Amino acid sequence: TSWRLFASPQMPDCVIYGKDTIATYNLILEKYLQKKDTTEVDKLFGLSFRNGSSFNCWRGYQAIYKIENDSLFLVDIINCGELRNGKIDKVQSIEKIKSIFKDQFRDNKVYINWFDGYINFPLENKLLRWDGVFYKIFESEKVITITKGNVEKVEDIENYVDDPKRIDRRDKGKVSDLLFKKLKKVKWKNSNKFDCGTKYLITIDETGIVSKVRMLYSDQEIEEYYEKEEYNFCIDKMFNALKSLNFDIIKDKGKPISEDIYLEIWIEDNGKIENWTR
Repeated sequence: TSWRLFASPQMPDCVIYGKDTIATYNLILEKYLQKKDTTEVDKLFGLSFRNGSSFNCWRGYQAIYKIENDSLFLVDIINCGELRNGKIDKVQSIEKIKSIFKDQFRDNKVYINWFDGYINFPLENKLLRWDGVFYKIFESEKVITITKGNVEKVEDIENYVDDPKRIDRRDKGKVSDLLFKKLKKVKWKNSNKFDCGTKYLITIDETGIVSKVRMLYSDQEIEEYYEKEEYNFCIDKMFNALKSLNFDIIKDKGKPISEDIYLEIWIEDNGKIENWTR
């Protein structure tokens, strides 16, 4: 099962870095398994691995990695919660690793020479963004750049640019309210009786400005339920109302990112607007 299909928060993997064992939300082992035969993966990580697993560990296991001599290694594959309980079944862990990596398992570890990417973990426990399942962005992070299993760079990163001249957006849940406040100042009653009360996705781009507004429907649904003139009127009205806003910039591993904000509005015949966002 793809980790994107998980419906509940998932236990992270761990990285041993120096004297610390740190939670990481990078699915390194999964990237390797994606390249393997599906039947083989199902056999290795099927019901036998997930049997009895809790909702917050649908993979049925956790992986433990270690950075040693500027190289990345897999050292354990454990049952969920073993590390927290302080009781790792080393024999079972070795069996699981050998079943996947076979002769790549040497000196009780596997050199992850196939991995290009990042390992990141928080410097402070200030959560900035979370997908509700696995992926997290923290305000302050240590980011380790890995190329073919080798450590290329280690950086301390700030993922939030706090500009007093811009709008604070640390709490994503409050951003839709800020957008709605701006929309309340707009005159929605119009001579054409166009009804713009519906569901929208509003994109705040890498520079912190509103760069796009779209209805939360498929092209087919929009074509079926909206006249082109009405649709364009509503999109333009929304965008023009919001385009002057300047939000703080959010980054992921130090690189600015865009994000979509969900907003649902209801507009009465008299032009009064209500926030129906859930």
